[in-house]
Amino acid sequence: MITKSVLVVVALKEEAELLLHKYNLDVIYTGVGKVNATYALLKELSNRKSVNKLPDLVLNFGTAGSHYLKKGNLFVVNQFIQRDMDVRPLGFKLGVTPFETYPELLSFKYNDIFLTDLICATGDNFETQSTNLKYDLVDMESYALAKVCYFEKIKFLSVKYVSDNANDSAADDWKSNVALGEELFLQWYKNHF
Repeated sequence: MITKSVLVVVALKEEAELLLHKYNLDVIYTGVGKVNATYALLKELSNRKSVNKLPDLVLNFGTAGSHYLKKGNLFVVNQFIQRDMDVRPLGFKLGVTPFETYPELLSFKYNDIFLTDLICATGDNFETQSTNLKYDLVDMESYALAKVCYFEKIKFLSVKYVSDNANDSAADDWKSNVALGEELFLQWYKNHF
């Protein structure tokens, strides 16, 4: 085992119901979007901090879209940006939160095995077309989870199952593929932990 304790964070049970029932992993479900993800993870970490049981690693698993990565595959992601923060009228670049001193791209170097340099762009909209940001995948939670871990000084990693191509058929593809990545993730998890 590479690390002592891993907290797996998933947005929806539909993405990973077997994690608890079949394999009894330490899992929380956050709900969809940045606000729900932030609240659920902060609440869980606060509860664990009070009993001195913080995880060594927060591991996010879920679905993602990609304009070029192949549907049906898993990808390890260690870099995260916020794709829907748009304050360009005030002179800030797309993806930059105004007046923060923290980097716009959150990058985690957990272990050489996991280094991919893939970027996941998070936003509170279901992406169906490309934006002007540089990224490899899109989702609705990982940047928020990464930022919580960045502030709390906890290692963070995300494993994404590409369910759609973030295009006009993304919604239908996601509905058809939402539950298909879990077995791949469980195999990946067993191989690494």
